Amino acid sequence: MWKRWAKVILLNSVCSGLCLSAGANTTGADSDGAASFDSAPIVRTAQNDLALPPADAFPANALTAAPVARVALLLPLRSDTLAEAAAAVRAGFMAAHEREQDGVEVSVVETGDAPQDVLAGYAAAAAQVDIVVGPLSRTGVAAVAQSDVLDKPTIALTPPDSQDGEEVALPRQMLVMGLSIEDEARQVVSWAGASGKWSKAYVLHTQAAWQRRAARAFEMQWLKLGMEPEMVEVAANDGFLNGRTLLQLKKQIQGDKSTLVFAALDARQARQVRAILGNDIALYGTSQLNPFVRADANDAERSVEMNGTRLLDIPWLLQPDHPAVMVYPRLVVDPGHRHNADLERLYALGIDAYRVAHEIAAQHRDFQLDGVTGKLKVHFDKTKAHFERSAQPAVYRDGLVVSEGGAQ
Repeated sequence: MWKRWAKVILLNSVCSGLCLSAGANTTGADSDGAASFDSAPIVRTAQNDLALPPADAFPANALTAAPVARVALLLPLRSDTLAEAAAAVRAGFMAAHEREQDGVEVSVVETGDAPQDVLAGYAAAAAQVDIVVGPLSRTGVAAVAQSDVLDKPTIALTPPDSQDGEEVALPRQMLVMGLSIEDEARQVVSWAGASGKWSKAYVLHTQAAWQRRAARAFEMQWLKLGMEPEMVEVAANDGFLNGRTLLQLKKQIQGDKSTLVFAALDARQARQVRAILGNDIALYGTSQLNPFVRADANDAERSVEMNGTRLLDIPWLLQPDHPAVMVYPRLVVDPGHRHNADLERLYALGIDAYRVAHEIAAQHRDFQLDGVTGKLKVHFDKTKAHFERSAQPAVYRDGLVVSEGGAQ
């Protein structure tokens, strides 16, 4: 049981930042420790737009003038804990490459999850390609960002790890486009704050690291709006929350129409909160409140007690009829297995990562992309790469999560 929950926690951690076989020729280390590279054949899976810095923002040799840009996809496929997540990203990346191959040659570079292993893989890849996509782990991104080996355009797939919670200074050639739980929390503030209904927010979290990050991001953004946040840490045992704390909270806020609750929790924990607080209290959260993949959703699993709960998630899970979503094959799972929402998000991240890399390979500097992970904006200037993702508002209706057209 503990092994299963450990895997769930790790997937949450990567997403807050998800298996598919991708028939890519992956590369490991040769006997002398040097990485070897092969072009990745197209796989059975899998759309497009983003930008490069001004001409003087990269060294003259940062991108080749050749008609084909060489892209390395650097993933911890040899990691015991992150291999499944890495495989989902690879599958999405290769799905997008299969659809739009022109001008891009892809090699997959395998690493473990130790920072030094990631750094060695990155250095070997950067020496042979024009663009690097990766790493996937927070510690790996931090190791690359703080090293002196980064001299090629690099698309990091998660935010870097930070010891003190402060923003890490990034090299101007590094674009971070991971699925950040902190960014989602800040967007929830903008969404909820725009209504003008609430002045105070109770921010619920456990001791889980990703939940602390989301709660802190919400708290700081709520303060910026001049409103009052109150952090509430709830003890949890095997995923179950302390009911006494929630009952006490209910007494504090019952009947107060100027108060909302932000749940920096997972879906099961949020259901516990809803069951105790009731449906009269406004409840907001991140994508982690949505465990559903439409392919598997059924009446027996509907969470009607969550009706009215608002959250943010990505078009890939919310809008199957979205023009960008429709053109890619769905993530394939083994017979008898169910789709996993976190792995689906990482598969979608792989798709959009390729689309961004494709635009960078075309030496675009500013662009917007209606992506499968949200509306993306990319801008490079002389000092920094700027990335913004706008997630899709959603709400629980009839026990399932559905897209909501705008803030309410």
